[in-house]
Amino acid sequence: MFSLRVPFSVILFLGIILTGCNHPLLITPQIPTGGLNSKSPEEYPAYSGDGRYLAFASERLGHRDIYLFDLEQRRLVSLPNLNRRDSSQDQPALSADGRYLAYVSTERGKPDIMVYDRLKQRSELLSANVRGSVRQPTITGDGSKVAFQTSQLGEWNIAIVERNVEVSP
Repeated sequence: MFSLRVPFSVILFLGIILTGCNHPLLITPQIPTGGLNSKSPEEYPAYSGDGRYLAFASERLGHRDIYLFDLEQRRLVSLPNLNRRDSSQDQPALSADGRYLAYVSTERGKPDIMVYDRLKQRSELLSANVRGSVRQPTITGDGSKVAFQTSQLGEWNIAIVERNVEVSP
């Protein structure tokens, strides 16, 4: 069997020439790990504070999921245990170093605010006691606080949740 390996830079260069595009992130080369853009709408982009990561929501696989793109390595980052087939994940926000992702999930059958820890590969539910709807989470640089909108009191208000955050080694 014959196998041809083409460097990403060559694929990127050819994509720019063939599409007439002068911005390398606007094309989507077909590489196994995926890219920044796809044929599905990519929504709710959020940068990490250090500018390395970009999180976004998309329905690439016919299901609403969150993706994390490493801008330095130009590839998608695996997020084990974040996206689930029985729920949708949406509206991501990132901590400064990209360790924590705050997002909206329908895991419990209604919109909830969750925070995913990339080191522990698990999510924490923050809106368990909130009645009403929630949306638009944002997270502090160190991941210690999450703010979001809630309709719990009959109008949209802001809620702030403080979290216990472990210091990275």
